[in-house]
Amino acid sequence: MQPTDTLYIAGHSGMVGAALLRKLRNQGYTRLLTQTRSELDLCDPAAVDAYLAKTQPDGVIVAAAKVGGIYANKTYPADFIRDNLAIELNLIEASRRNGVRRLLFLGSSCIYPRLAPQPLKETSLLASPLEPTNEAYAIAKIAGLKLCQYYRRQYGLCYHSAMPCNLYGPGDNYHPENSHVLAAFIRRFHEAKEQRLSEVTLWGTGTPRREFLHVDDCASGLLQLLELDDPPDWVNLGAGTDVSIREAAEIVSEVVGFKGKITFDTTKPDGVPRKLMDLSRLRKTLDWSPRYTLRDGITDAYTHFLKAKSSHSLREH
Repeated sequence: MQPTDTLYIAGHSGMVGAALLRKLRNQGYTRLLTQTRSELDLCDPAAVDAYLAKTQPDGVIVAAAKVGGIYANKTYPADFIRDNLAIELNLIEASRRNGVRRLLFLGSSCIYPRLAPQPLKETSLLASPLEPTNEAYAIAKIAGLKLCQYYRRQYGLCYHSAMPCNLYGPGDNYHPENSHVLAAFIRRFHEAKEQRLSEVTLWGTGTPRREFLHVDDCASGLLQLLELDDPPDWVNLGAGTDVSIREAAEIVSEVVGFKGKITFDTTKPDGVPRKLMDLSRLRKTLDWSPRYTLRDGITDAYTHFLKAKSSHSLREH
């Protein structure tokens, strides 16, 4: 893709979509198309087809998805698989019908099997069972990745995918139950500091390890993938290092300024024991590396959290 191309960003108001929009604008892309959820229902195939037929973009970025943390995934599995399958199928098929020559689909590291060898290689996909707590979401994302792979094979279209690790940063969802782990920690520790609590209790044992990537670093990597003439069918996109959930909680508590005790409710589920991504394919493909350390990234995320909270624009859904 080139700055003169017309790009439609599906999901531009989400954390990843908004970061991509910022990055594209900074790199001189001016022909950027966006639609709010009220303007275009991505679960409506006729509406999606009509929009792409009217606007005729050169490329489509599928950053739209129904997402959530472990509680949301366990509680609403039917919603997660239904909505995500609908969004990706509608966008990918309508793109094909309307001559879109480039499409980038965003998946997640949760597509890989629960007990896949670490670090997670792209070749581990479908090699063994998924993590039960987010199986519905993972199956939908695998289907989107495979749609792009098979459309590319059958129709000769450059439809490809990227699998980011756990993302965080500006525009994250801070819902008390449906948010991802770092956003949940930022909110929990901030509220505990405000309420002068002596203790915060978190789910699980604190031992699972996770890889975290600031969303602006993710957007930088995604743009480089978009500008390749012949990208891989799918590629992992991560930080290359991981920390335990306990270590992540301790960093967030220090950045927020919470002085109390951190405990863990071991009756609650942990999820996958470890999710570190192998970046060999990425490093062969791109000259890219993250700019933020985890502590610096969390500091930036907390700054944006405070600004959004003070302006009553915090995402909480």
